[in-house]
Amino acid sequence: MRTDTAPTPTLLEDYKPPNFEIESVFLDFNLTPNATRVKSRIVLSRTAPGPLELDGEDLSLKSVKVDGKLLKRTGYRLTQTQLILSDLPDHCILEIETVCNPAANSTLMGLYVSGGRFCTQCEAEGFRRITYYIDRPDAMSVFKVRIEASKTVYPYLLANGNCVESGDLDSGRHYSIWEDPFKKPAYLFALVAGEFDLLEDSFTTMSGREIPLTIYVDPGDADRALYAMDSLKRSMKWDEDVFGREYDLDRFMIVAVRDFNFGAMENKGLNIFNSSLLLADAATATDMNFERIESVVAHEYFHNWTGNRITCRDWFQLCLKEGFTVFRDQEFSADMRGATVQRIKDVRALRSRQFPEDQGPLAHSVRPDSYMKIDNFYTSTIYEKGAELIRMLKIILGAELFRKGCDYYFESLDGTAATVEQFISCFEHVSGQNLSQFMRWYVQAGTPIITVKRTNDGIKIQQTNNPTPGQPIKDNRVIPVLWSNVSSDGANDSENLSILDTSTMTLPNENGTPSLFRNFSAPVIIETDFETDDYLRLMAYDQNGFNRWEAGQTIARGLVSSMTKSIQSGNIGAPNKALKSYLNALTQTLSDENFEPAYKALVLTPPGDREILQGLNDVDPIAVNLAGKWLRRAIGDHLRDDLIDTYHRMTDDGEFSPSAVAAGQRSLRNRALSLLAARQDPQAAPLAIAQLNAASNMTNELSALITLTHLGGRRIDQSLSDFYDKWQNNPLVIDKWFAVGASRPGKNALNHVIELTGHPAFNSSNPNRVRALIGTFAMNNPAGFYRPDGAGYEFFADQVIDMDNRNPQVAARLVGAFDIWPRLDDERQNLIRDQLSRIISQKPSKNVMEIASKILG
Repeated sequence: MRTDTAPTPTLLEDYKPPNFEIESVFLDFNLTPNATRVKSRIVLSRTAPGPLELDGEDLSLKSVKVDGKLLKRTGYRLTQTQLILSDLPDHCILEIETVCNPAANSTLMGLYVSGGRFCTQCEAEGFRRITYYIDRPDAMSVFKVRIEASKTVYPYLLANGNCVESGDLDSGRHYSIWEDPFKKPAYLFALVAGEFDLLEDSFTTMSGREIPLTIYVDPGDADRALYAMDSLKRSMKWDEDVFGREYDLDRFMIVAVRDFNFGAMENKGLNIFNSSLLLADAATATDMNFERIESVVAHEYFHNWTGNRITCRDWFQLCLKEGFTVFRDQEFSADMRGATVQRIKDVRALRSRQFPEDQGPLAHSVRPDSYMKIDNFYTSTIYEKGAELIRMLKIILGAELFRKGCDYYFESLDGTAATVEQFISCFEHVSGQNLSQFMRWYVQAGTPIITVKRTNDGIKIQQTNNPTPGQPIKDNRVIPVLWSNVSSDGANDSENLSILDTSTMTLPNENGTPSLFRNFSAPVIIETDFETDDYLRLMAYDQNGFNRWEAGQTIARGLVSSMTKSIQSGNIGAPNKALKSYLNALTQTLSDENFEPAYKALVLTPPGDREILQGLNDVDPIAVNLAGKWLRRAIGDHLRDDLIDTYHRMTDDGEFSPSAVAAGQRSLRNRALSLLAARQDPQAAPLAIAQLNAASNMTNELSALITLTHLGGRRIDQSLSDFYDKWQNNPLVIDKWFAVGASRPGKNALNHVIELTGHPAFNSSNPNRVRALIGTFAMNNPAGFYRPDGAGYEFFADQVIDMDNRNPQVAARLVGAFDIWPRLDDERQNLIRDQLSRIISQKPSKNVMEIASKILG
């Protein structure tokens, strides 16, 4: 839907419940790709005076009946987005018949066709593309669904809940009927019809119920769903053990589809997954793919209680289900893959995605107070920062009270559409604490700045909450500080918890170095007056693995930031004195057998460009990239012999395992190869070529290809061509190939990407393919995207405008890459401002208009 006038924002303060309660819903689908007929039968009860307002988009209305009586056209009002009925009785049965065109639905919202199969995506506002309905999360009802289609073309007909009836019909058609006994909002509705291969298993719950588990995949892909099935069973067991949550329906199903806007969707009993987050084997999936599958399968399953059984009252409360569930999947991953390594990965992701969002023009609170399109608020702030708020709550209350609060939440609000205030009140109830100040984390945007200074009185810690768009004044937040002290002889004091709930507090100033915010106990930016020797002490002796890693990252951030300024000024002085000490500390870590390989790989990975950009202003992003290359080259030079030794020691020619231990070994081996390539070591190319040719798993094969790409030279074109020829029939691997091409460095970076948009395998209607090429170009190719002449920005804006005509959600997510512009130098700011203005001048969708206008300010 195009934006011809300024969109009207939806405000939290305007919330009011719907005028009618939906007691039950019956949906009858007659599926054909170009004209699917949907009949709905809704039992209504009035709860407040006023008309019944039903949402609907891109529907052909055929008839409306109230209590069996067909209404004339004068009996209702039909707009582009609503069906409005006035003067309805307090209790009535409403029957509506509509027709939609799933085959033409390029938005991938509502009912659409993907790979010849019917599929739905209803969160947040997709159900209104299926039939007229009160399409909001507080309109909850029980659903019964009948599906009819060609048996030959669509042998499997699936919906939420339990299948209660199925059978054959005349003319080669068949049907199935599904009932979901649990009330749910329309956004959790799901329907799938098509031909699949099945992977079947079962899980016995803690009460002894045997639950059939089925994963539906493309024909021939069943074996590639084995890891997802294993992850599902481990998730079900973990949720019982850790949160006491047992599965409730008679069966659990997952379906993999290729065309999907999101990663996955938690529809009750029928999860629908982007195939990239469900299918994996050694030959085609990297270790990161396996980790993501494990995490996302767990996330969507955990939603059964944190999102489905208890949902959100309105979309402003989205963090209620997403933040809590991300916290749960992070805790699960920590138990599966190691707490320290997982915490580091989670914080790195937070800093690379959420911190820039919180400090830029798109900053918004975890529980926002307005939006134009709710689709735009599926953000890192809602998800990852929302999870950090739950983590802080657990730290403040302690594990025992936190679990009691969770239990009370599940018991007292089961079957409801709840608010953040109700959630927090559950923890107040069990703890007796007043958590009203903690609520500021939900309503205030921005990342607190923590200043740490040594004084005669002790370690002074001060919080500053800077203005963000629409919030010029902030109040002090409740910030949990887990801390210890590391003495000069390496001894660690016991860990303490202090709560910073005023502007400042003071900790004891003991001999040694404070180890603050252990395990990243709060999502804050920390600025200290510590010397390099303090951080070196922490790198050497801190018994908290996260803070040990963090000390090295702090030194590295300082080195790269300093070199960036030198490159920009053209005045590169003598080597930084901290560099040699930092490199020696890395050598000690690499040689220390007490550390697992996965941890060492993370220690050897300096902060990325985007994290460095957030700490600078008026910055040339190419200089940031060059400074990062400088540090990686310095690491490679200093550790050269150790890296070669590590590369060979970490080689494993045995059978592939996706375990955390095996993945950690591959991670360290490939990190060593990458650092050798950073110094243009003469052994780097031969090692990468040999690894590429001999690789028995995609992790090593792709890592070798990426290494060769960044080494450059004539060999890379042939290597990329060979890789494509080998994997051209596997779309998930070809997504990886496009991503490698999109990040290809050098002066011809943009030209390479433009050429790839014309490649026969590039499909601009497929979100995965677009994200792989266009998204990767914007985020991981500074040479092309940040070209001084602005050609990269112009190309990118063209892609956003083109994508917006088909899929506004994907287009809006793409345009968010421009949010970094206030940090850049004046010339680049002007170039990006011109492209944002051009996008807005095209009268884009509400999705793109909201993001582009906010970025532009």
